[in-house]
Amino acid sequence: MKREECHRVEQERLVFELSSPARRGTKPPKLDVPRQSLEELLPQEIRRADPPPLPQVSEADVVRHFTRLSVLNHHVDRGFYPLGSCTMKYNPKFHEGLARLPGLCDLHPLQPVETIQGALRLMHRLGRWLCELAGLDAITLQPAAGAHGELTGLLMIRALLQDRGSSRTKVIIPDSAHGTNPASARIAGYQVVQVPSNPQGQVDLTALRQVLDDQVAALMLTVPNTLGIFESQIQDIAQMVHDVGGLMYMDGANLNALLGIVRPGDMGFDVVHFNLHKTFSAPHGGGGPGAGPVGVKKELAPYLPVPVVVKSQDGSCTLEHDRAKTIGKVQAFYGNFGVMVKAYAYIRHLGLEGFRRVSENAIINANYLMRRLQSTFDLPHGQHCQHEFVLSGKKFQDQGVRTLDIAKRLLDFGVHAPTIYFPLIVPEALMIEPTETESLESLDAFVEAMIQIAQEAESDPEVLKTAPHCTPVARLDEVKAARDLKLRWQPED
Repeated sequence: MKREECHRVEQERLVFELSSPARRGTKPPKLDVPRQSLEELLPQEIRRADPPPLPQVSEADVVRHFTRLSVLNHHVDRGFYPLGSCTMKYNPKFHEGLARLPGLCDLHPLQPVETIQGALRLMHRLGRWLCELAGLDAITLQPAAGAHGELTGLLMIRALLQDRGSSRTKVIIPDSAHGTNPASARIAGYQVVQVPSNPQGQVDLTALRQVLDDQVAALMLTVPNTLGIFESQIQDIAQMVHDVGGLMYMDGANLNALLGIVRPGDMGFDVVHFNLHKTFSAPHGGGGPGAGPVGVKKELAPYLPVPVVVKSQDGSCTLEHDRAKTIGKVQAFYGNFGVMVKAYAYIRHLGLEGFRRVSENAIINANYLMRRLQSTFDLPHGQHCQHEFVLSGKKFQDQGVRTLDIAKRLLDFGVHAPTIYFPLIVPEALMIEPTETESLESLDAFVEAMIQIAQEAESDPEVLKTAPHCTPVARLDEVKAARDLKLRWQPED
């Protein structure tokens, strides 16, 4: 069968409308609410006159549909996923099983605290371990993601400064930061001041000095930064910010390169958020769930969101709601507990030395890829990287090949594309993070694919411009896909 014919057959299999009258894949339980009570709970005016127009499909149809989708989509369980800055690494399935244990997943957040002591102790221990790993004093587990953690940390910084009688207006953010940093600062009510990078890809200290004044509330710094470079002048930066009365916020999304090696709190940071769904064994992607705990130094502890898990002298735990200086709740209840369970298991499994090996392997893998590809692609910053690095596809522009074309072509090799066009300070950027979980064989296969793609860009650029060729769906009209989204099933008219 020719490739074109394979595509036609595969397209015919991609049918989403499987509903057929009178098919049934499940049988709901009998109504256990007395009819009289039901009529009281559901007044006539809000009841349906007709059954809802739900799909009618058999169990086999449903199972095959989602199994087919899982095979068609690329995911980290299927192949290499070097998405820079997002740490798409393989995570142990054993931890998924632990999070599904009935004693953990069947809890209700409104249960009395005496009935959820195991969960509260897990949360308390997790918080203490995260603080120890980062060199911090107190923590909240509530935030649901990294950006949510950024906002939470900035709100605590604002509350502390206001208590000190200081209504500061500015947050400094380097041009190598994650894109959520300026958005979080703006939502928190601050003016964003950007500072450029120097030729080495680090914060330009001369430019930083020029914007530091008594209106600076904080500097938000991603370490390592989005170029994969460690800020070697971090202690000087922290001293400069603290000298004007500002605080240091670390975007902890790249902690995969630091754990067990260095602690942000020891480097001068006052606030750090963790991405449990990147670094601590909770799968990343697919819209969640995530978790973005925020650790702080002791002077910020009074402003933590409530409730705070507190351990009593008798070993029991409780939820403390009455805290005079708290910024209040930042999420319903206590945070995404299932993600916490996986992070707890990961820390218990690895220990401090295990985390050091994780970080070292992530750094070794990234440097291995960078050195093997530096002669094939442009490498804007040639010093040793941390857990990720950034190449540029700019050298292929004369052939009309864009970074997007390189990314699409990678799909034909069974590899998801790296992050592209970010960070913005690198033209035609390819941001690559192999993580610590990839084998030498998978790294070498990626290198060979990238080298072949670079050769095709020179000899036959149309192969890249029309890629992908071997996927179930060919290149899409991205403008139409963005403007004409269909995200839910709708019954036919």
